[in-house]
Amino acid sequence: MPEISGCRFNGWGETISRRPRQIFWLRRPGDHPFARLLEAVKQRFSGVAAYREVYANADRGPSKLPEPATDRRVASADSWTRQVKAFVLNQAGGRSEGYPGPGSEAELVGIANIDPAWVYEGFESKLPHLVIIGNVMNHARLSKVPSSADDPEGQLEVCDQYNRGARVVNWLAHWIRSQGYRAQPHAGPWVGSINLLPAAIACGIGELGKHGSLINRQYGSSFRLAAVETDMPLVADTPDRFGADDFCLNCQVCTDACPPDAINRDKQLVRGTIRWAVDFDRCIPYFNETYGCGICIARCPWSTPGRAPKLAERWSRRAMNQEVCA
Repeated sequence: MPEISGCRFNGWGETISRRPRQIFWLRRPGDHPFARLLEAVKQRFSGVAAYREVYANADRGPSKLPEPATDRRVASADSWTRQVKAFVLNQAGGRSEGYPGPGSEAELVGIANIDPAWVYEGFESKLPHLVIIGNVMNHARLSKVPSSADDPEGQLEVCDQYNRGARVVNWLAHWIRSQGYRAQPHAGPWVGSINLLPAAIACGIGELGKHGSLINRQYGSSFRLAAVETDMPLVADTPDRFGADDFCLNCQVCTDACPPDAINRDKQLVRGTIRWAVDFDRCIPYFNETYGCGICIARCPWSTPGRAPKLAERWSRRAMNQEVCA
């Protein structure tokens, strides 16, 4: 661990709003304060053959994207929005000749107008829209975390979904460019130029949970994000509030399940906003030891298959009753 605190680097205790800073999974860390830690984590992961192979042999879609077509197609923002979502979800009418069929779809998709506050320090976004996709994980497989070098099954599920997300957004960016528009994909585990969490909240994919990950009303926390920046005309979605935040105020499952005690029972002041935040300095050493941990996501009550819709219905109704009483 570096001398500087990851929590301080992330803006804990700061009263003034500012843009976030990249802190982990940088492709080219250079002289970043956490460069040595990043290198140590990458070496630890790559020291396990299963992790090397899961990315080396994965289908992550086209690695080289074409320049935007010169004969730009024209359609309304509503039309492009329907086509983009159908493409991502692999629904009827959403695939063009020459593009993948079943097997490369995502389960979640939303569109947000890019807020400069989401762009990491040192980067700029010159494109107005962000298509966010979510790939749902196999919960039974994910529940085998924490992983080890001898039993990597749980973390390999995370890797597989990052690969599937990369495949979706790389092909989506390829298709958008073929229509004559600019498109830039962002796929994990590497961090891009935009913090995808607030963008995913803005477009209705979920609410921020106590464990620092999103909670979706259908799939809980058991999914991974990827995205595409684009200047294709699109209609933004709206946030979906269904009571997950209120639920987390009273639930302590992830807090109690976290071995390094990195999940706080209360919200923290981070860059001028009171929000859920995980203690980076406590989380990352255990994350490194267990090849990615994931206990909090697997144990989250919302992630149990079939449970999230029932919880969302109950807590949405509870929130509506409180508004009526107020």
